[in-house]
Amino acid sequence: MAASPPVQKASTHVPSLDEVADVLSAGLGKNFADVSASVVDCPDLTKKPFMLVSEGLGGSPRLADVGGPAFLTPTPQLDKKFTFAQIAKLAELPGAFMIGAGAGPWEHVGCNSEMMNNVILDCDGGVVRNNAHIAKVNPENDGCILEKLTVAEFNLMGNFLVSEGKCCKVLEVKAGKRTGEENFVSCMRKTLQSFYQEKIVALGGVFLIEKGKAKLHIMPDFSKEPLTTPKQVGDWLNFYDMSAPLVCVGELVSHDPGMDLRVEHFHCFSEHGEGGHYHWDITPDDVQYRGYFVLADYIYRVDQPPVITDLAR
Repeated sequence: MAASPPVQKASTHVPSLDEVADVLSAGLGKNFADVSASVVDCPDLTKKPFMLVSEGLGGSPRLADVGGPAFLTPTPQLDKKFTFAQIAKLAELPGAFMIGAGAGPWEHVGCNSEMMNNVILDCDGGVVRNNAHIAKVNPENDGCILEKLTVAEFNLMGNFLVSEGKCCKVLEVKAGKRTGEENFVSCMRKTLQSFYQEKIVALGGVFLIEKGKAKLHIMPDFSKEPLTTPKQVGDWLNFYDMSAPLVCVGELVSHDPGMDLRVEHFHCFSEHGEGGHYHWDITPDDVQYRGYFVLADYIYRVDQPPVITDLAR
């Protein structure tokens, strides 16, 4: 492993869960017909349909934003390799529960891929439990291949909730029958941004698309040509209509304080072989979301790329 990458640490604004529930309920109501947001005891997230490796989301919650799209475009920096243990240590929580979205380890997967992190580490960085997945493009038919990730590594970029995985009070957010143009994640993020303005409010957790279908993408293998425009990136990506139930892990940040944060990033996996990067639902009348989230105390920006780009976000 190369020398340890640079890390920036930022404190966040942590309002009461009750206040955030009220804020989200009002904001989501402008985009969905059926909405509820409340503070509840976290359900056992190891059980179906969530299938996480820890029961809860709490205990010193923080976000880790690692690398970014600038390491993928215009050409991939294949030397950008990270381990879960490395990131947990840099986020000052070595024995961590980690969930979130990133790019899979291409050398082990055999190609570029989407990663759904879902792992518990011990204090020495060893893997205690692992139910992480990767989604890759089948080169024979351009279909989706969803597989377990058997190594505790990733490449290029990652956005993770890092915590002790303890049971705690959480935000339960439900939304159904979409009436507006925003997806579930963007609506939550923009609602928080509008209310809290320049204050940084950060959420991490898991949501379930319980009914309906969603548009997801999977990165195919690395482009042989440099990706320099949004159209090139869009043409390169493979998009799919995928069916509920989909388990989506990741994080969002209401406001970027100048750290080139990925302000929202969720990836999905399932028991029926579908998964990838969440974009939006495509069945607005039928869709139902149910999510559980905690507020992060800190954001750790790991290996911020020197060049800021909106490509491939």
